Amino acid sequence: MTENAPLPPPDYEIFCQVVDNYGDIGVCWRLARSLVRDHGFRVRLWVDDFVAFSRLCPVLRTAVQQAVVEGVDIRQWTMPLERLEPAAVVIEAFACTLPEAHVEAMAARPVAPVWINLEYLSAEDWVSGCHGLASPHPSQPLTKHFFFPGFDAAGGGLLRETGLIAARDGFLQQDGRAAWLATNEVALPGADTLIVSLFAYEQPGLTDLVEIWARSSRPVLLLVPEGRVLGDLARAFGVHGLSAGARLRKGSLSLAVLPFTDQDAYDRLLWVSDLNFVRGEDSFVRAQWAGKPFVWHIYAQDDEAHFDKLDAFLQRYRAGLDPAAAKALVAFWHAWNGRGVPAAAWSAFAEGLPVIGPHAENWGLSQAAMPDLAMRLTQFCNHIVDARG
Repeated sequence: MTENAPLPPPDYEIFCQVVDNYGDIGVCWRLARSLVRDHGFRVRLWVDDFVAFSRLCPVLRTAVQQAVVEGVDIRQWTMPLERLEPAAVVIEAFACTLPEAHVEAMAARPVAPVWINLEYLSAEDWVSGCHGLASPHPSQPLTKHFFFPGFDAAGGGLLRETGLIAARDGFLQQDGRAAWLATNEVALPGADTLIVSLFAYEQPGLTDLVEIWARSSRPVLLLVPEGRVLGDLARAFGVHGLSAGARLRKGSLSLAVLPFTDQDAYDRLLWVSDLNFVRGEDSFVRAQWAGKPFVWHIYAQDDEAHFDKLDAFLQRYRAGLDPAAAKALVAFWHAWNGRGVPAAAWSAFAEGLPVIGPHAENWGLSQAAMPDLAMRLTQFCNHIVDARG
């Protein structure tokens, strides 16, 4: 729903520059909606790329610089920035740089805003030592605070809207899988079929993995939203191209290409699948809430620094998992990220899925037992305000 009536100055505002299509804005969009829906705040969200954002928020396809969606005042971040009174809490997401004029406006307020640098999610040990650190501005009476999402009480938590786990369980208990498949024009598979969702970018190892799935004794249904991986899939199936609506079959493998979808619908795709391949930060977190086995394609960094981040998460995630299944899980995740051959690592990983499944569900429930990111963020900001006196 779009509303054009002006809103009063917000409690929170979030600045987001789209770097990798949907990861950054995906996190910011969920945070903005959670602050509005679950906490009752007024939120303004600045985004520099309406085109990318409109894939997740279709209303923006026809919006001109501003729209109010689900209570969030969405503004296009252009330069010079529209002059508006800063919010009580200003969040720069993922180290984007605030416009200098806005920083000056923040400093000019009678009460300085709480300034938050929302960082990327990581399970690495150093995160807990940096979470909450303060960085005074060199020339303005402002202090920036670093806020790191995380997996334990020492970090900023994970994004999770109120009622998410109950909504997931209700969907599955009401046979949501069959209804979802019918709605998306996918034939209901047999009970023994392994349903796999695939959200990925280019993946050189996919062709051989498709061959493995095609020769599998267990049927595999591959559900793939539109995206960059379709080129590799088309080559694996020996066709010139793929688009939404395509239905193909190769041996035991059935393929359904789905339209690109918004975040809520993507959650349901994760819920109906037995195994989820995800990429980036937002879908990585959502896969954990789905409570199903998953494979994370992490954002690559120079000198393969991303493997430190990947292994830090695996170290936590595999704790308590059967050693053979844990070894297979680590081997397949590494192969999917370029250290190994996915097809060669598949068999052991597939054999471990019956054990990894309950482990994944327990992991999600243990994370859901802790306060979510929006809750910890509001508590953190309140603490800063209280400390000022």
